[in-house]
Amino acid sequence: MANRHPFAPGEWYHCFSRGVEKRKVFLNKSDYERFLIYLHVANGKSSVHVSNITKRAKGLSELLTKSFQDEPLVKIGAFCLMPNHFHIMLSENVDGGISLFMQKVLTGYTMYFNKRYERSGSLFGNTFKSRHVNDDRYLKRVISYIHLNPAGLAENDWKIGKGDLDKIESYITNYEYSSLGTFLGKSSILNSFVSSDILEMFETRTSAKSMLEEAQEYNEEQNIKV
Repeated sequence: MANRHPFAPGEWYHCFSRGVEKRKVFLNKSDYERFLIYLHVANGKSSVHVSNITKRAKGLSELLTKSFQDEPLVKIGAFCLMPNHFHIMLSENVDGGISLFMQKVLTGYTMYFNKRYERSGSLFGNTFKSRHVNDDRYLKRVISYIHLNPAGLAENDWKIGKGDLDKIESYITNYEYSSLGTFLGKSSILNSFVSSDILEMFETRTSAKSMLEEAQEYNEEQNIKV
């Protein structure tokens, strides 16, 4: 089980959370996009009323080109939104940055979700969890893990070699709610999320298929069962 770590500026942390009782927290395209908007506008000390800016904007593309904060609380290294959970790689720019950022994102999204679907109470199970990413080798493995999450939507048993690898590759490469495309060099409105500090570590572009094959080999070595 992963626990919350004390955060230190300049270090990277794998942060994640699941819907309460494993319920889905993203039900459609609008929900995913709303969470992405929070990742963008909540990255600062100022309070931003998302409902107001979404009414004036023409869409996600326009919102992501605008700046709503002076000094970012965090750097984002990678992310992936799944139907009932999410993963984000974060590094603090200021003391307390990760905690404040996650509080703003999760509180704002929960309020949006509860109002839209006429529910009340917590949406995510307890508080978010985190793991300290303490070396470059582990960082690259975690980034691969984050980006390969959608493979399970294409083929549940992909980790043990089941399914058509080309189809799984196509699925995760075209998955709209992760930063994988940025690492593959694709043009995307989501590229602005990812810190250049992380991208500089990936001077040689890899392929999604290579990531899948390496993960399957690793799982086989570790005798991981699905």
